[in-house]
Amino acid sequence: MPASSHRSYWRKNLKYLFLLLTVWLAVSAGLSIIFADWLDQFRLGGFKLGFWFSQQGSILVFVILIFVYVGLMNRLDRRHDVHDRQEGHR
Repeated sequence: MPASSHRSYWRKNLKYLFLLLTVWLAVSAGLSIIFADWLDQFRLGGFKLGFWFSQQGSILVFVILIFVYVGLMNRLDRRHDVHDRQEGHR
């Protein structure tokens, strides 16, 4: 891979990481700590929404973000032609 393409690849990778970690921080700190009292006026499955986000929501968002990251990186790998090539698969 040429040096310019390598820099472009890693710059995009870091952009994805920063964006997804920012989303996770906003959900885990923002919704479960900072806005928990305000969210408690709403209910989800019988539980106050602030409690739900601090116990389950931030974990679920983190798992979803892992799958989003995998999808983004697979697409980026294909775009830069650095994806894994297995015999018989294209």
